[in-house]
Amino acid sequence: MPEKQEEAELLQSWLLPLLYMLRNRRCSPQSEASKRREDMERRRRLRQYYMQKHSRLLMLLIAHRRREGPFIHPCTWPSIRRSNWWEQVVMKEFGPRDWLERFRMSKDTFFYVCGQLQPKLCRHASHLQPSFSVEKKVAVALWRLATNTEYRVICFLFGMNQSMVHKCVKAVCQAIVSLLKPLYLQQPKEQELDNMARIFNARWGFPHCIGALGSLHVALTVPSQCSTDYRNSRCWHSVVLQATVDGLGKFWDLCAGFPGSMENSIILQNSYLWELVREGSLFPEPPRPFLGVPLKYVLLGDASYPLQDWLLKPYKEHQNLTQQQLKFNYRLERAHSVIENAFLRLRARWQCLLTHNDCLVELVPTMILACCILHNVCQVHNEKFVDKWLEAIETSKFPQPSHPMCESMDDSTAETVRELISEYFTSHDEC
Repeated sequence: MPEKQEEAELLQSWLLPLLYMLRNRRCSPQSEASKRREDMERRRRLRQYYMQKHSRLLMLLIAHRRREGPFIHPCTWPSIRRSNWWEQVVMKEFGPRDWLERFRMSKDTFFYVCGQLQPKLCRHASHLQPSFSVEKKVAVALWRLATNTEYRVICFLFGMNQSMVHKCVKAVCQAIVSLLKPLYLQQPKEQELDNMARIFNARWGFPHCIGALGSLHVALTVPSQCSTDYRNSRCWHSVVLQATVDGLGKFWDLCAGFPGSMENSIILQNSYLWELVREGSLFPEPPRPFLGVPLKYVLLGDASYPLQDWLLKPYKEHQNLTQQQLKFNYRLERAHSVIENAFLRLRARWQCLLTHNDCLVELVPTMILACCILHNVCQVHNEKFVDKWLEAIETSKFPQPSHPMCESMDDSTAETVRELISEYFTSHDEC
């Protein structure tokens, strides 16, 4: 018995350390992996915290420029109550360059816009907190539309929560469309059309023309159930803006909200512009004479639009084009660049149009229209355009899609109009 007890104790003393060692070997990798994961998560949270802090301070530093005389030192900014940042930094220290960079307009124009929007924004005070002034609400919206700054940064700067920033952007965009559109974007009257034709010919060398027609795709986030409808030829989701500009690059007809998969010709047929032409409400009656022939004023489009007696596009490129037809194509494409330039300036000035918009699909068209109206406001008030803003377009992740040619909807009688203007270019060749 003593011998068996000694053997049992010896076996126990040998087996227990072995079992303990085996258990440690089996558990230690999981334990170490768990520790590594916890450590990585802790470092990630720290990085996120410091990146957010850095981003906030950076925005404050960018917004601030040192002025002559008394100023709030940047070191004290973190201690400024966020609700007072608008009053203490923007209102007291922003100079002309700051207003132009952050709001895309001068201080005078900014307050003029606020005055025009006041009736509608005051009515929305219950939804936007009465403590926020109209000027502050407009500033929040324009800051977002102009710079595409993240909502969380705007929240920090203006002392609002994210929900309130969303409401400000929505309410201000709706107010712009409701109150500023009648002032800055109207259907031209008869005398205005005559003047538009003179200006277009003087600036672009294309006679009897009142504007150029084009389309712009704006990226957005869409629900998965309707993603196919909004996927354009570049395979990103968008809504389409159809716009018409005059010879000065000012918008006078807009139609926004069609899914990105739709062709330009289909959008045109479903637009208010097409309806106006069909009703005979757009052009003056009787038509103004051109080379002794009564002729409707014309718009200029690209190959994706149907040829109509009021909408001209280039001759289809092939080897058999005559010199007269080649000259017509050159003059039309040169004149049509007015809308391409307008779209460039629109997107550069209001950079929310350059990236995904995370607001609801039904609100994106209102935002696009608001940006176009603000574009006209800046044009009318001679606000400076900074060429450096165009750099943002070059780095955009959403290049504009190409559009298929449209021939099936061409009006055969419109060829007479195109030939008449082609003959004009031949007989009035540039020196």
